[in-house]
Amino acid sequence: MPTLARPADDAPTEAIAEAVNRWFATAARPLPWRAADVSPWAVLVSEFMLQQTQVARVQPRWEEWMRRWPTPADLAAAPPAEAVRMWDRLGYPRRALWLHRAATEIVERHGGDVPRELDALLALQGIGPYTARAIAAFAFGERHPVVDTNTRRVIARAVDGVAEAGPPATRRDLDAMDALLPDDPAAARVFNAGAMELGATVCTARAPRCDDCPIAPDCAWRAARYPAYDGPRRARQARFAGSDREARGLVMRELRAAHRPVPEDELVRVVADRDRLVRAVDGLVADGLAARVDGGLALPEA
Repeated sequence: MPTLARPADDAPTEAIAEAVNRWFATAARPLPWRAADVSPWAVLVSEFMLQQTQVARVQPRWEEWMRRWPTPADLAAAPPAEAVRMWDRLGYPRRALWLHRAATEIVERHGGDVPRELDALLALQGIGPYTARAIAAFAFGERHPVVDTNTRRVIARAVDGVAEAGPPATRRDLDAMDALLPDDPAAARVFNAGAMELGATVCTARAPRCDDCPIAPDCAWRAARYPAYDGPRRARQARFAGSDREARGLVMRELRAAHRPVPEDELVRVVADRDRLVRAVDGLVADGLAARVDGGLALPEA
């Protein structure tokens, strides 16, 4: 089974970080949350939105969100229903509720300023270990290893010489990234972002552009002549079409579009299978994304 263990002492770890940082200086996509003058809140919002969602879908929604709610206090003052409505079709709409709650907690606990300490970030609603490290690194320049799917693939190939990283293991993955991370916090911040960018745009899962890769000379997978991956794989997600997830999305679309309670009987026109509809509605109510009120179903107001 391939591992992402700390590279051997003679591995070109410094060369990898330096090459990635030089490449990133000219190859980075001009994403708005990377601008030098964005606030920690803007970075936090981007990290919530980017969870399991493509950059192209996130950018316009992030821009609209920041125009409407440029500070945590602005969002906290709005009803949760407006956060869910503004989230639109980004997917996993509980993130909108978590982001609203996190904004409220930032106002109540931190005077409206996003905290920089990991423990304080982890205590906010909807923020796990990855998101906390990403905010600390990208918003405040703290030296923390930040590991996403793209980063894991870059390390698996460049350091371990395998085509895929295999199932994630948090401690192992963080140790592997920390072994490559420059000691200087500013350089570490760049490398965190650069490794992600490299995996997203060059060292991709299906069609890596190895001839364009800044670390090709130091890549163990390339040196081994690109052996195929034969390790364990993550379980595939169930098909979306016809699933309860699809039904939940269809119900949420109706609730976002309506500015009145929607009678549950009306929802049969979007989810014809009544068993699926009942499961979807009950699940949304249990998750706090919908509320049963006089007249039907509505987005949460509190």
